[in-house]
Amino acid sequence: MLETTFVVIDLETTGAGPHIGAAITEIGAVKVKAGKTLGEFETFINPGHPIPDYIQELTGINDSMVHQAPSISTVLPSLFEFLGSHQETVLVAQNAPFDLAFLKHYARVHDFPWPAFTVLDTAIIARKVLTRDEVPNCKLGTLAAFFGTQTTPNHRALDDARATVDVLHGLIERLGSFDIYTLEELHNFGKKVKKPKSGK
Repeated sequence: MLETTFVVIDLETTGAGPHIGAAITEIGAVKVKAGKTLGEFETFINPGHPIPDYIQELTGINDSMVHQAPSISTVLPSLFEFLGSHQETVLVAQNAPFDLAFLKHYARVHDFPWPAFTVLDTAIIARKVLTRDEVPNCKLGTLAAFFGTQTTPNHRALDDARATVDVLHGLIERLGSFDIYTLEELHNFGKKVKKPKSGK
């Protein structure tokens, strides 16, 4: 995995999912390889509707901050350019299904083909390599505290992506203790068939 280019992405949104009409308000992404940051991507997105009060309190992003921001259809081409080819880039997110649901939805709505990225979810990896004695849960804030990330997660897209980068690096180190060094080994990790229990 040392030679892999990862893009760690995080979204802030107006709600739980595009299926209920929620939209993206902010995208943050960090491209890393061999532990070094190659680039960062950050932009507000105009969601096209008011941001609910509870989301404004959670993220600190309000309507005036996104009023003059570009639409997601305008941002997608530059985001895809930053992400790069699916042959080279592995996409990483904390709780990846959430972020991917929004990105795939808007790619589909605006007729952008979704590249067949390999996707890693730091929450899922953490559940496999960390014990309950080490972390009570696998939320980003908990993992960031455990690994001592340089950036504290704060429900802002780029800061959360930066924190997730440090979590990813911490998890990759931990995977080494399981003799897992490649994406293929990671993909197969935890798939071992459990031995059937012996009869009474």
